[in-house]
Amino acid sequence: MQFASIHFKQRAAGALANERLQGNLRRFGSGFADKRTAAREAYGADAFEQLREASAAIRDRALSDLDAWLLRFELEATRRGTTVIWAEDADEACARALEICARHGLKKAIKSKSMLSEEAALNAALAAAGVQPIETDLGEYILQLADEPPSHIIAPAIHKDLGEVSELFARHHGSAPTDDIARMTREARDVLRTHFLSADLGVSGGNFLVAETGSVAIVTNEGNGRMVTTLPRVHVAITGIEKVIATLEDLSTLNRILARSATGQEISNYFSILTGPKRADDTEGPEHNYVILVDNGRTRFIGGELREMLRCIRCGACMNHCPVYQTVGGHSYGWVYPGPMGSVLTPVFQGLENALDLPQAATLCGACHVACPVKIPLPELLRTLREMQLERRLRPWGERAAFAAWAFTATRPRLYAWMTRVAARVLKGMGGRKGRIARLPLAGHGWTLGRDFPAPEGRTFRELYRAGVRRKA
Repeated sequence: MQFASIHFKQRAAGALANERLQGNLRRFGSGFADKRTAAREAYGADAFEQLREASAAIRDRALSDLDAWLLRFELEATRRGTTVIWAEDADEACARALEICARHGLKKAIKSKSMLSEEAALNAALAAAGVQPIETDLGEYILQLADEPPSHIIAPAIHKDLGEVSELFARHHGSAPTDDIARMTREARDVLRTHFLSADLGVSGGNFLVAETGSVAIVTNEGNGRMVTTLPRVHVAITGIEKVIATLEDLSTLNRILARSATGQEISNYFSILTGPKRADDTEGPEHNYVILVDNGRTRFIGGELREMLRCIRCGACMNHCPVYQTVGGHSYGWVYPGPMGSVLTPVFQGLENALDLPQAATLCGACHVACPVKIPLPELLRTLREMQLERRLRPWGERAAFAAWAFTATRPRLYAWMTRVAARVLKGMGGRKGRIARLPLAGHGWTLGRDFPAPEGRTFRELYRAGVRRKA
């Protein structure tokens, strides 16, 4: 997908002005968040927090010896007949995938959902080489018809309503428009079935890589994942190097928290553990099995201030709880990963200077951290990125000057007290009889673009506190 994170403000403004999109986002609302809450309560609040602690520890153990576990995975996967390929970046990942296609004479690829393939723009590379890529996850298939990137990592077409999908199907399938969801689902199934039966390449991601057995674990709610990984004669799993974990027992723990955090389910509809190609007595499976392990910027996190971001298991809980994401949608973020996770991943993967506004695209309310199944301190990581921007002088000079003035004032208590007294009285005057300010000046104008600012009553907290203490006495 085209990288456009540098234009977050403009894209967010466009999303806010799009009434249809706003209606779709309101319908999405807190649905997944509410389901997670219900799943947490059903599991037991204390037990769920213990599960979060255990899951974070599992990810940290794997990441602390990432090289060793990756080599163990390669050893065990190779022993079971899988070919493991390493790719330093997105271009190399695509090149290795195309080499596999050329080696086996492959012409059509059916794809299960893979965020890494979105990262690498694999579909475009396959198409340019004469290999037809077909997305088979229903949401991804809808977006392929619309020529759009995903707006959510687990519900990629959440920004589209029934009418938009009906129009797409009518245009591409030659069918009559309908609002019958069951009929539309059947229509998509009929179209995709032809591709399932005629494809010679299956492409999937990997939710986890199990070093102990050389296995790739895939979690999905649609049967397409099973079709993609068993019907074609060649299967390629393309995934990031950080997905490795040590054991099947670790996988069991993480699987208990993944679906509950993502969609509020106790377990996903389909949970597959793929270990090697089809053996002589197997009735299904690929003749050739490949795993492409991709770095593409992940090692930049190791040993640094943002290293905890590598724990991420791509559940989407952070965006499901984020008030900013719920207001502007996923496309505003301008790349593969939206929401709080994207506001940390994208600046590291693509360069901090190319995603200037993403670390600022958060209220730092902490909802993402509270929801994260592996306890990633996302607000702290976003603050760290903001500090990096200031240190590298990447923020506008006016903003840097304002922070410098604030620091100067805040470290001088008498000056701070005098200035806040003046500001409280000025803001009260600006509020007038209504007590609301329609437009704040200078750096504060953004706060009042879509809402009024409540004017203070003319005294600072210190003044009010002293007056309250005197009344009590």
